[in-house]
Amino acid sequence: MAVVLGLPLGGCSFDLGSWGSDDKPKQAAAADKPAADTITPQDINSAKDHATRGQVLAHSGKVDEAQAEFEQALTADPYNIQALYGRGLIYQGRGQHQQAIDDFTAASGLSPQKAEPLVGRATSYLALDKAKQAASDLDEAVQADPNNVAAWSARGQAYERLGDKAKAAASYNRVLALRPNDGSARSGLARTGG
Repeated sequence: MAVVLGLPLGGCSFDLGSWGSDDKPKQAAAADKPAADTITPQDINSAKDHATRGQVLAHSGKVDEAQAEFEQALTADPYNIQALYGRGLIYQGRGQHQQAIDDFTAASGLSPQKAEPLVGRATSYLALDKAKQAASDLDEAVQADPNNVAAWSARGQAYERLGDKAKAAASYNRVLALRPNDGSARSGLARTGG
């Protein structure tokens, strides 16, 4: 399943690095009696632990166990970006693209400066033949991270599907500038006349 996840995700990764390291604890409503929906610092720490275990399990191909860990993380802290993103990748790998889009949308809303959730969402949009939405996300992703090869490659695919050969070729050229031996980008460039 790990190989299956790697192929359709166009370079998306479970490793989100420092995502969550700057997560701020959600403020308690009142010190004496916290509300039922209050997220405590313990909830945040528990969610981080579950999300980390989920990433490790996903990397080792134990996708069902990984999803369970991501679910537990989100039960503890529904704002855990790593868990949203990781669960989105699992949904995507299983062809559950609308669920993946929902999770990537939530992750992007919590961390708008990150390209990865946008690339993930765009990949699912492409799988659902929604190239216009994918292109919009990918334009934003390459602005957020101009050196993200996966974003540029997917952007080339999106614009190629939309019939905009100039933008597709420019995207494939950017991929080749970042990764000169990328065969997929070379093929895309040949198709778009770049």
